[in-house]
Amino acid sequence: MTVTLTANYQEVLNAVTVEKIDELLEENYALDDMLVFIDEYNENDFVAYYEEYVRVGEAIGFEAVDALIGEMGCLSDIEDCDERYQGCFDDEAEFAEQFMSDMGYDLPAAIVVDWEATWEQNLRYDFTACSDGTSYRPMHIFRDH
Repeated sequence: MTVTLTANYQEVLNAVTVEKIDELLEENYALDDMLVFIDEYNENDFVAYYEEYVRVGEAIGFEAVDALIGEMGCLSDIEDCDERYQGCFDDEAEFAEQFMSDMGYDLPAAIVVDWEATWEQNLRYDFTACSDGTSYRPMHIFRDH
């Protein structure tokens, strides 16, 4: 179901959803954004996760949150994802190199490292990589729970 008319959402949506929308309108959430979220996901996810979606989206960017939802397939995975967010990178190999450098593993320039293999063998089990579909730094990395 697509909610296209903001004027009649109270007639179209269930009572719990309408109550949540009215509550959030009092807190200055945008009605159009809420209805788009309901269209994209569903009413139950709206009631359960919309406030967290907005909070983490404002903290780390909605592109990153949407990429995580797309990768994991469940809105419950966004809870506290801002605390697990590692940043955006060109690819997993760039993240692997940055992660190892941050951990203090500075290698001499003469040593060549296969950073993609480092990601595949060591890091992908502890992190989730999510592409947002753009061409500029499309890979968002989250530490797993």
